[in-house]
Formats: sequence, C-alpha cells, structure tokens
Amino acid sequence: MSSPTWDPAQYARFASPRSRPFHDLVARVGAQDPRVVVDVGCGPGNLTLDLARRWPGARVRGFDSSPEMIAQAPTDQGVEFTVAPAQEFDATSVDVVVSNAVLQWVPGHRDLLRRWASQLAPGAWLAFQVPSNFDAPSHVLMRELADSPPWRHRLAGVLRGTESVAAPQEYLDVLAGAGLQADVWQTEYVHVLPGEDPVLEWVRGTGLRPVLQALDAPSAAEFEREYAAALRQAYPARPYGTPFGFRRTFAVSTVPG
Repeated sequence: MSSPTWDPAQYARFASPRSRPFHDLVARVGAQDPRVVVDVGCGPGNLTLDLARRWPGARVRGFDSSPEMIAQAPTDQGVEFTVAPAQEFDATSVDVVVSNAVLQWVPGHRDLLRRWASQLAPGAWLAFQVPSNFDAPSHVLMRELADSPPWRHRLAGVLRGTESVAAPQEYLDVLAGAGLQADVWQTEYVHVLPGEDPVLEWVRGTGLRPVLQALDAPSAAEFEREYAAALRQAYPARPYGTPFGFRRTFAVSTVPG
C-alpha cells in the first residue's frame, strides 16, 4: 500500500492548536547561535519560518516526505525546503534538529534517534515531540470500527496501535543511553474545537488518512458516518465547543561538551 497522501488544507484547519506543541518544544531548546537548524518533517513550512526568526543567523532547512506539503512551503523567506523522508536525514554538522509530530509515522524511529544522536557534535541539540494519545477514544474507536466485521477484511493492517510511540521513560533511556543530556515530559492539552463533528475533522487531517485512502469513496463516507456517531458520544459538544484531550510526549536533549 502506498503512503497516504497529505491534504495541507485539511491539516491547517486546526493550525493554532496543532502549532502550540511546536512552540512549547522549541522554547526548551537552549541553542544560542546555531549555524545549521533543520526541521525534520516540516509539513507546509509555516513553523519552520519560526525557527528562522528565532535564529536569524542560522541556515534553516526543512524537509518532509510529502510532496503535497512541500508544495505549500514558502519559497521567498530564505529557508530551504526539500522532499525527503526522515529516514534519509543525516544529522552530521547540524546544530539543532527539531522534529514535531513526525516520528510516530516512522517505523523503527528509536533506532533513528540513536543514529542522529551519534552524528551530532558536542553542543548540538535534538528536540522532538510525538502524539501519545493512541489509547484515547479518538484512536480506540477508529481501530475498533476498522476491526469490526463489516470493515475488517478491507482495513486489516491499515491502522497503527499504541506501539507507534514509546513511553517517556523509554525515550529518556534512548537519548541518555546515546550520551545526551535529556529532558523528557508529557503534556495533555484540552483543545476546544469549534464546528460540527470537529474531532472527526481533526483526525481527517492525520490519523484517519490511511483508512480513507484504503477505501473507495462510498465506503469511506460510510466509515466516516459510523465513526462520527461514535465520536459524538465520546466527545460531547458543550455550549462553548467540543473539548478534545490530546496528550503529547516531548524530548529536548543536547550533546555535552
């Protein structure tokens, strides 16, 4: 099965709550005057521009495996954007590596983190953030529906489980075991989402993409209808909007020296 394509417009529907973890992550990076800063999995590049504003003297690069995302990246802001998967990134000679909500899509990313850590020079920084809500109703309900008799034969093996990301302690072990000084923590955001079926709209831009790509259009619409009904029960709307809890794991590390 080919990799699910990304829809930049759908992803951007919740740009503000999606961007907040990025800023919380980068705020903990203590680099002063880095020469090279790389955003691994930069999406449409809007947040990569914030890295250029934070470190105006640095050469800032962003790359993403999605051609659709890179096509939306700005070309006139002095930042270099390239289509490439995270697995091809070489951290040699890079002073700051940032990866925001990307590594959960990369099988074997723990080994990838070890490789990056071994390539970084003393004083370099490695910071990443991954969603840690695969046991939340939004994901559990999706997996349960996909595994139900009407859908099981068409969606077998399409969705990832809780093993997509590690526990905070495991990430600490990976980074500290590679010789880095690491700070690892979790934050649960409670986003207030507007509109009708907002949790469905949120996951349409991320975790639901593999399901929609695996089904034909009528089947995808029926799956969404059933899934939306379950989401409305799990995330009831309030007069002020729909609360949507979202837990994320953060890690900021540096090479001593």
